[in-house]
Amino acid sequence: MSFVTHRLTIARSSQINQRLFAPDALRGLIIALMALDHANLFIAHRHSSGEYWGGVFPAYNNSLNFLTRFVTHFCAPGFFLLLGVGMTLFAYSRRAQGWRKPAIVRHFWVRGLALIALQFLVVNRAWELSPGGWDIRIYIGVLSALGLGMIVGSLLLCIRPGYLIGLALVLLVGTELSVPNPNTWGSSFGWFTHLFLLPGGVVDPAGGMLLWSNYPVLPWLELVVFGLLFGRWLLEDPNLAYRRAWKLGLAFLVAFLFIRTLDGFGNIRPRMSDGWMDILNPVKYPPSISFTLMTTGANLLLLWLFARTRAIGEVLFQPLIVFGQTPLFFYVTHLFLYAGLGALIAPQGASLIAMLPLWLLGLVMLYPLCLGYRRLKRLQAARAVLQFL
Repeated sequence: MSFVTHRLTIARSSQINQRLFAPDALRGLIIALMALDHANLFIAHRHSSGEYWGGVFPAYNNSLNFLTRFVTHFCAPGFFLLLGVGMTLFAYSRRAQGWRKPAIVRHFWVRGLALIALQFLVVNRAWELSPGGWDIRIYIGVLSALGLGMIVGSLLLCIRPGYLIGLALVLLVGTELSVPNPNTWGSSFGWFTHLFLLPGGVVDPAGGMLLWSNYPVLPWLELVVFGLLFGRWLLEDPNLAYRRAWKLGLAFLVAFLFIRTLDGFGNIRPRMSDGWMDILNPVKYPPSISFTLMTTGANLLLLWLFARTRAIGEVLFQPLIVFGQTPLFFYVTHLFLYAGLGALIAPQGASLIAMLPLWLLGLVMLYPLCLGYRRLKRLQAARAVLQFL
């Protein structure tokens, strides 16, 4: 290898690391916070009833209970945003290796279908271990929505940035306009609507639910589309992309406070009161404009912060990087781990204070498992199958 070629290889490697470090670190952080939410369910038996477009909205009797839920609001939006970012970066890297567009699209379709299969065949079995039982036949969770988002997103990879911005805005506003009056909560709007458009369920006449959907794909697709765009920015100029991240992040948070204060369009349903907890507790299912602005603004600021601290972060945030590079393995494993910890240590439930060290214990147990899985994925013999997971 010549000196010039060597320098070009180092420069290219540095650019790739710069592009990937902050998304990996953010993904690792939000997946660790997601684990807190599920430890709250399996160990403390205190999971939120959900911030839905209708029905009884969750109320909190103290700030610790609220903040335990609040910090997890940033997880799902972050996953969909980073899905789009990762798809753009993956497609670019494979085109550089000579892959043609049909091969890239086919890869994303296989991965998307694998996520959907995992939702129904594995993850939903973990939810059946929930305290209080589980009476849902078909559950549409975040993995199935991410899988569908990947399939749809694969068809948008070549769309111009201006069109991506327009599509994201249409989906953002369209979600708000498509939500029925909250007074109609409890009505069934049909399988198709709950699968693709509106959270809710279809009742089983014999008892329980035939279907319950928390994550119909279309309301979350806006974040996948924005992620595709942000991935383009990272490819063009990582430094400029992260400068845009903090500027947009601040703008989104200001817009959130404005819309939330007005308490009109953009909130789906009125606030319960004017307290700070109610202001920071917008509708999540489906993501209201205020929810999307709040969570995406914060996630963009975190992306910028991780990029700025990369020099020390590659050591300081190493556990987050490992979690962020093995998100699917972490997701599937942590559900059964916390379900097992809850059944073994606190079968009758635990206080929030007692749950927190058990959440941290779970992270400590997951770290070597994720580290080993990352090493396995890098083995040539394992890549053929594990590249889809």
